[in-house]
Amino acid sequence: MMATSEIVLPIGNQKHDPAWKHCLMIRSSGRTKLKCIYCMKLFLGGGIHRIKEHLARHKGNAACCPKVPLEVQQAMQHSLDGAAVRKKRKIKLAEEVGHLSPAEISAAAGEIDPSSNSSLQIVPLNEMLDLGTVQMETKEDGTAVPLPRAAKSAERVRKRRMKNSSMNHMGPSPTLGNDGSWVNRSNLARAVDKEHVYSSIGRFLYEAGVPLEAVNSVYFQPMVEAIAAFGPGLDLPSYHDFRGGILKRLVEEVNLTLEHYKGTWSHTGCSILADEWSTMEKTLINFMVYCPEGTMFLRCVDATEIVATADTLYELLKHVVEDVGPSNVVQVITSNSDTHAIAGKRLTETFPTLFWSPCASQCIDGILEDFSKMDSMIDTIESAKSLTRFIYRNVPVLNMMKKYTHGKDLLPPASSRSAMNFVALKNLVCLQDELRNMVTSEEWIESPYSKKPDGVAMANLIVNLSFWMSCAAINRITEPLVRLLKLVDSKKRPAMGYVYVGLYLAKEAIRKEFVKKSDYMPYWELIDWRWDKHLPRPLHAAGFFLNPQLFYSTQGQISNEISSGMLDCIERLVPEAKVQDKIQKELNYYRVADRDFSRKIAVRARHALLPAEWWSTYGGSCPNLTRLAIHILSQTCSARGPERTHIPFEQLHNEKLNFAERQRLCELVYVRYNLRLQQRHFLKSRCFDPISVDNIDIVDDWVGNHPLFSPDADCSSWLVFNQPGPIEQQSEFSLDEVETLMSALDDDVIRGAGRGIEEDDEIKEEEDNQDGTTFT
Repeated sequence: MMATSEIVLPIGNQKHDPAWKHCLMIRSSGRTKLKCIYCMKLFLGGGIHRIKEHLARHKGNAACCPKVPLEVQQAMQHSLDGAAVRKKRKIKLAEEVGHLSPAEISAAAGEIDPSSNSSLQIVPLNEMLDLGTVQMETKEDGTAVPLPRAAKSAERVRKRRMKNSSMNHMGPSPTLGNDGSWVNRSNLARAVDKEHVYSSIGRFLYEAGVPLEAVNSVYFQPMVEAIAAFGPGLDLPSYHDFRGGILKRLVEEVNLTLEHYKGTWSHTGCSILADEWSTMEKTLINFMVYCPEGTMFLRCVDATEIVATADTLYELLKHVVEDVGPSNVVQVITSNSDTHAIAGKRLTETFPTLFWSPCASQCIDGILEDFSKMDSMIDTIESAKSLTRFIYRNVPVLNMMKKYTHGKDLLPPASSRSAMNFVALKNLVCLQDELRNMVTSEEWIESPYSKKPDGVAMANLIVNLSFWMSCAAINRITEPLVRLLKLVDSKKRPAMGYVYVGLYLAKEAIRKEFVKKSDYMPYWELIDWRWDKHLPRPLHAAGFFLNPQLFYSTQGQISNEISSGMLDCIERLVPEAKVQDKIQKELNYYRVADRDFSRKIAVRARHALLPAEWWSTYGGSCPNLTRLAIHILSQTCSARGPERTHIPFEQLHNEKLNFAERQRLCELVYVRYNLRLQQRHFLKSRCFDPISVDNIDIVDDWVGNHPLFSPDADCSSWLVFNQPGPIEQQSEFSLDEVETLMSALDDDVIRGAGRGIEEDDEIKEEEDNQDGTTFT
């Protein structure tokens, strides 16, 4: 309710910005303020632009309006986008004018608005003074003399060409509009030109069969801008240019980047990643090398027969290690099968200075898949899938849902099918109020879908409190595992220093939810079966020990598993006995925070710097331990690479290929995959459409899974579907994964992880007789 001291001021006719229709201008306490008519938030400064950002739900300069209608939000976003384009155009024009000659400025005068108060006078070309038929020539001393008759004809031709050129560069001159204002023809045509450009791009993409997700590439915008900057007359490269010279240049560019990566291996160490995957006929392995500076793709190997036995797999891994250089390799990460475990053990015998590690992402994916099949979860997950399937396969219902959720989708991005089960449940819980508002609205009640059996079942499920309680409980149990999966898959920060505590946090969340040991132990046993069977702990344990934020929070309560893991890493990664002894002595300084570790700035930096950066900054007095710490803390825990779609890996192993063509295709795959690996470091977020064929492998049983042309499915044209706007990954997916994990930790949790999960569980076993959570 408006305060009595607030006086509403009239908004004059000169206020043309569309945002003025959605706010009030008031005067209070001697100051003029703006107030949003939807949420009644007051704005003391920032003007109408701040209100517009508020209504468009832009984060940063203004708080997002929680009650703005979707159509108003979209209109404000469109207005902001137009203002941004105009600002860029103005900056570009200013830069171009700075490089113009006086003659070019005169020629461009026709673009100036005649109604402006500029002191420059606009003189159209057809009104310029004509010197008559006498052609003049200016000499070096500045005097003008008549041209000889023979030269006059040629001079006329030259001037005519210059005049035509000037007219072409001037563009259309201003014209008088119906309301008496001056309008530039180029601005009138710009909207039409923009649609023409979009249609031209679309026509090429559709005819050539280029995947539409190509426009999400970070290289798409620079390509368009480069073409636009060149302007008309660009000689397009040919088919053979792209197969030859251009490809060769990009191979050289990629090699330069990868040489930079290689230069850091001696300082940070590196991990060899063997990303194994299968097609209909083959088993392929993409070999990559990870370091904090970036991941590089080496090659793709047809391993269909190689993975059949541990001996042949060992020989392949051994060859790759020798190519990279064993002195820099900290670990080799592969798949988790028994064959890989045997080959990995032989590899560590051949190279005693490195570890074999199974892929942590694959282990966590397996745990989540096991959880989704448990009796306590499977019914809730299937009910949630039936809800989303009904909404996504009926266009009017989907449009209605988008209206009530302010454009948000029910299904956010996920890295795998197993992760989608729990990411989707969490998102549904976040949107339960909006869904409840939808099915209790008059719009839904009057809809024909509310009378259909599936529609009745969906509405009953949405208003079922027990269903939402089950979803919330499942989310509390699995969210730490989903966070851990995102952490180990992330290439923004090395995950080695956080995996051990992340697993403890996942187990602790399950214990807190169920309380009774008999209830939570089945979940723990699934985790232990996946984790302990496949994953040796030395590197993870040492990562916990050497992470200063975690180590000093334990107050010296370190389990034998963590201490032994640290010693295992010293013995394996540091072969020289003298250096091992020095590290043992330097460990004492680290344990008691002596020397540079005791500085106040070092203590504060435990929470501010990445663990490897902390050691690099404050570990100078312990050089041997610092080198080992940086090597361990700089490693990833996952062999999973980026998406492999639209890269011709299978063609690469076609036996019918000509030898020269195979070499060229190898170079093409090398460039494509390395560019995609580099793109992961720059791509902060991406557009995600749950019903897109590009995501069908992950979301199919949440949006489809029904017979084609099912009689109960809505067959409305897709043209009436409100297409997703520029809605990117929800904010949780754009947060830093480490910060998200650490926000869930406190000193008690860290000390529990330091003691070890089993020992910590024994301490808390007195709670065993309390009632636990059940799913209903």
